[in-house]
Amino acid sequence: MKALSPLYLAIAAALPFTTPTFALAADAEVADNKIEVIEVRSLRQKLDQAGRLKDVIQQTEILDALTIENKNALSLTAAINNEPGVNVSNECSMCGVKRIMLNGMKGEHTTILVDGLPTHTLISGFYAVDAIATTGVDRIEVARGAGASLIAPEAIGGTVNIITKEAYENTANFDFAKGSHDFTAMKGMATGVSEDGKTGITFIGQYDKQDQEDHDDNGVSEAPFIENFSFTTLVTQDLSDSSNVQIRLSKVNSEIFGGPVLGDKVDSIGEAISGYDNIASDHLFEGDDVRNEYIGKPWETTEWIDTSRDEAYIKYLSELSNYTVAEFAISYAKHEQDSFYEGIDYQAEDTMWYARAKFDMELSDQHFITFGADTRREEMRSSTDALEAVEAYQSDAFDYDTTGIFIQDTWTPIDEIEVAFALRVDNVTADFVDPEKVGTEIDETFVAPRLDVRYFHSEELTSRFSTGRGYRAPLSFFETDHGILDAELGYQIDIDSLEESISASYSLSYDTEELAVTTSIAHSKVENLASLEENADGVPLLTQLDESAAVTTFDITTGYNVTENFTVNVGLEKFSYDDAFKSSYAIAPVEERASIEFQYEQDNLKVFWSTVWFGSKDLSEYGYEGYNKLGDETTAKTLSGKAFSTSDVKVQYQLTQHTKVYAGISNVFEETQIDNGDSPLFYDANGGYDVAYIYGALHGREMYAGIEIKL
Repeated sequence: MKALSPLYLAIAAALPFTTPTFALAADAEVADNKIEVIEVRSLRQKLDQAGRLKDVIQQTEILDALTIENKNALSLTAAINNEPGVNVSNECSMCGVKRIMLNGMKGEHTTILVDGLPTHTLISGFYAVDAIATTGVDRIEVARGAGASLIAPEAIGGTVNIITKEAYENTANFDFAKGSHDFTAMKGMATGVSEDGKTGITFIGQYDKQDQEDHDDNGVSEAPFIENFSFTTLVTQDLSDSSNVQIRLSKVNSEIFGGPVLGDKVDSIGEAISGYDNIASDHLFEGDDVRNEYIGKPWETTEWIDTSRDEAYIKYLSELSNYTVAEFAISYAKHEQDSFYEGIDYQAEDTMWYARAKFDMELSDQHFITFGADTRREEMRSSTDALEAVEAYQSDAFDYDTTGIFIQDTWTPIDEIEVAFALRVDNVTADFVDPEKVGTEIDETFVAPRLDVRYFHSEELTSRFSTGRGYRAPLSFFETDHGILDAELGYQIDIDSLEESISASYSLSYDTEELAVTTSIAHSKVENLASLEENADGVPLLTQLDESAAVTTFDITTGYNVTENFTVNVGLEKFSYDDAFKSSYAIAPVEERASIEFQYEQDNLKVFWSTVWFGSKDLSEYGYEGYNKLGDETTAKTLSGKAFSTSDVKVQYQLTQHTKVYAGISNVFEETQIDNGDSPLFYDANGGYDVAYIYGALHGREMYAGIEIKL
């Protein structure tokens, strides 16, 4: 585990001296056996509740802390997976790389925000996404579609905004859980407010790990070992009745190891990597069949990724008048990656700075204006000893800069209609710094308009329409091949344009106390979509499609309170991709999905059950081709991804006012493609070995139990 950075330690150490008058829960006054609770509403909270900090016109799905708890979700990916329009794609059985896909768009089209600010670099959306902890998360906001956020035009698929829990009262809680596959989770959070109610502080810590899974017992894992640690501090300070400052610091470490099963084929991660000798085995599996025992060297199927991320931001909020609020913010992120892919090493350091000035102004009862400017500077440097001597190798190191201005007018001509028109203008430059990549590849000025309309047909029935334009610079290896490179062939880059998208969506919602129904349809079209091809010499080439690519999605969700204690939620979804979009995918995405959830509460008992069904798909449409046995076409792998379903259950019981216990099973019926007889390992037509013939679940059944103590 890496040490905390000196900057982080210095600031964290200074916090107690800046807030000396805390009345934490442990020291709260006790009277009549009751703990005194201090609760305040800061300027920021008041404005948020009044709708001053949030655009409520566009359709935005909210995942609150209760939803996250029901799922027993430790990470962002687990929390939002299978929510309406959301799919978390597992694109490698060894390294477990995850992609958060919104409205059928690719994972790199999703922008992750923390408290409305970008704190993730361009490459951090591929690794350590599983390390984004849910402890201390107040809610997660998912907005789908190009231009989904006024301040994130690069989110051409949409945004996922993680809202950190602020301190409005004195609380402390600790959660510990254990389960199968050496599942371990420790979560802790404490919040406190000062006696004068002007200062709040939140401390959050989470540690979790999960062992490898080898369902066919051939000595090679289908799901990797994962270990995550994160620590976050959030401080809010009311400087006056009209101004507030907020500081957030976070440290995240993640280690992933997949391939040879630890304790069977190799004793430790270090031994697997240090055993690299650049001499390939004649045979990897008995009989050259991936379904048989692995007999190759451990390093030949080892994939190891160690990532460390530092995040920080400071936001200053000031109520300039009864009609104007100003916000100034600076965020910083540093992402470091050290990795090993079956003999190929890859190191990267990605540093990002972002600054924004934003003003909200109420011009009249009908017009509310938001305007401002922002800038982003990102520098990524990468290296690989294994490929430096390969003539055809080009580094993906880059410099990326954007500067933009934006304005939005929210117009309410009558009570039944709200219209928000927004416009951004950005200057974007992206430069690959490899010596062979002479000049600046991308230097464009991009205009991104957005329109949102909300119409109240009645108190229960609401229509929403959104359309917008967005852009993205395709700059990383990982959006095409997640780092599995060929030591002999190398890698080439041919990027010269921004990806440009336009999307439109419509939703109709019906909401009463007993019944809530929302149906949505969305269409997105992308020009210059990044794609992995080969040049004339067979070298992998990061390039862009000549034709446009499009995806259309449809979903309907229903929630019904059957009784005061029993709730049912049902969802149906359809994703339709054109041929161009299908050709760009490394792993076949979801095409059809249905879900049902049951929640029952009675006194101190709560039971939660969910089942998600995934429809079949034709794998040949996504370029799948492979064989279980080397050079034997009679062992061709299936081209039909069969329909399947997974189910989860969780039972929770409140023992006392401060203590609850829980237990659950994920993937109750152990539905995986491996248990159904198909390994994600395969040989291609040229005799090459790979690990990503994936179309079904890879994680098997997991049982767990835990206890939570809250003060």
